[in-house]
Amino acid sequence: MKIVEVRRFPVKSMRGEVVPSAEIGARGLAGDRWWAVRDPDGKLGSGKSTRRFRRMPGLFGFRAYAADPAPIVELPDGRRFAADDPAGHRAVGEVLGRTVTLAPETAVSHYDEGPVSLLTTASVRALEALTGGDVEPLRFRANLLIDVPGDGFPEDDWPGRRLRVGAEAVLRIVRPLTRCVMIDMAQGPARERNDLLRTLARHHDLTLGVFATVERPGRVAVDDTCAWEVGRDGR
Repeated sequence: MKIVEVRRFPVKSMRGEVVPSAEIGARGLAGDRWWAVRDPDGKLGSGKSTRRFRRMPGLFGFRAYAADPAPIVELPDGRRFAADDPAGHRAVGEVLGRTVTLAPETAVSHYDEGPVSLLTTASVRALEALTGGDVEPLRFRANLLIDVPGDGFPEDDWPGRRLRVGAEAVLRIVRPLTRCVMIDMAQGPARERNDLLRTLARHHDLTLGVFATVERPGRVAVDDTCAWEVGRDGR
């Protein structure tokens, strides 16, 4: 197994960036989903509505790039603002048709389920076989895309195991990632669809990929090998 893509999302629910490498700490990839769009009531902009999140159609039209001290947000028309620039907040709000601000994470986590998300090329191929066509991995917004031979859904057997990524980082796989309508939405080169979530509901309990916690921090990079570590549970 090896990493074929490292992806982070400096602003939650906006399109992110593919990077050659990234530091992984206890919270996940450095800068990943650290900022978010917020409604006046504090709910976080997302592709769905829950107790913490508010669906804000149009967020996939923006792209965010990591920068210090705040990410750079690119609007659909190509204009760019720093995420801490009030003029940028107004511009984002005008596109979304609502009053918003952008802010870094505080007490409420920006993650849907966990710090690091992983997806295998084998699972993508399995989904392609079920749908009868190409499926872009970017739809699933995984931090690490891992090349695994064969097909099927190998991540199904991963929860509870410890995965060493590169020379330093060790991840503890927690559980499968439950998917929502966002995977069918258009984002960048990926056109709008209406079959992916339905297919996963019918064939794979609405899940694809897994999320992990970080047991040992470190830098990960494209072409890093991944290997299982034997833990106290003997796995």
